[in-house]
Amino acid sequence: MVMADRPEVATSSLPVTAITLYGLGQNLLTGVAGVPFSRPWRGPGNIVENLGQAITRHTLRSFMGYSLGLPIDEFRAMEQVLDGVCRVVMPPIVRQIGGVKISAKTLGGVPGLWCQQHVTGDDDDRVYGTILYLHGGGYIGTSPMMYAAFAAAIARQTRCHFFIADYRLAPEFPFPAGVLDAASVYTALLDQGILPGNLIVAGDSAGGGLAASLMSHLRAAGIAPPAALALFSPEVDLELNQPSITDNAPYDVLPWNLPTAPYLQGIEPGDPLVSTVNAALNPEWFPPTFVTSGSQEMFRDGIRKFVVNLRDAGVRVHAVEEEGMFHVFPILMPWAEASRRVFRQLNEFVDSHVQSRSYTTQADDTD
Repeated sequence: MVMADRPEVATSSLPVTAITLYGLGQNLLTGVAGVPFSRPWRGPGNIVENLGQAITRHTLRSFMGYSLGLPIDEFRAMEQVLDGVCRVVMPPIVRQIGGVKISAKTLGGVPGLWCQQHVTGDDDDRVYGTILYLHGGGYIGTSPMMYAAFAAAIARQTRCHFFIADYRLAPEFPFPAGVLDAASVYTALLDQGILPGNLIVAGDSAGGGLAASLMSHLRAAGIAPPAALALFSPEVDLELNQPSITDNAPYDVLPWNLPTAPYLQGIEPGDPLVSTVNAALNPEWFPPTFVTSGSQEMFRDGIRKFVVNLRDAGVRVHAVEEEGMFHVFPILMPWAEASRRVFRQLNEFVDSHVQSRSYTTQADDTD
């Protein structure tokens, strides 16, 4: 499911959607056309990686800049088309990864996508644990299917089942809808017999911020926290008042006019429930945390402050900041050496925090 498939969500007409997609195509071409004039060979890696980074930056910035200027019904219709393309493209890619199958499923009333390990019963093929993943998209966009290849690759590497929750998005469903959906999936996994010690909550960008917010919700509800958190460029500071927001705007893939109002809708951006950087953290309820970010992303300073706060609170944290990289680079550029380093460290982190390597649950038999 994508947001546009929900009965409460309006979409534009077919002709308007076609015009919207045409405009998107023009905007992307304009963005890519500027790559040769931006010294694309310069960067932290070799010339091929630097060129890939430049193309990715210009393409994503053009896409997001165009998308954020659309009326919400046109945005949802465009998103629905892109999700449909991913439904055709992603399954063959996942099959190439091997050992993982994807299937749509609903947990706790929340739709989502399972990326499951193929279990044969041999010790080397046993599943280690389960990852509840909350996708990024600024709290307003993207869908689980858009993350299928990334999820399958991480599932394969960590030998964990991977559920990408299709949580409700703003502006149709502002805070706390996404947190409540994440909590519903989390408790449904526990109800299936998955132990907290075998469960990791992960997310990128807004999904990373949502994953961190979920910990506060679980604490208030008296629900045991997961074994660990894994966060990719998490949006944990919605005040957006750190120097890197402006200093890194020329280098990041994010647009300079970051949207938070659709999600907050009256909630103070510094409220600890939405900006975990301001929460009174404690290792009794906040689990060990893996955080990765780039030195050239706009959220850099907020993430750095979050990491410092975790350490000061006594929470075990493994932080990786890669020089010269932008927002969620492991997802956008998985082939880069910086991304490979992150994945290796993530695999070690999962190994050290999931309780058992011989773990199976009812989820193993989910169709």
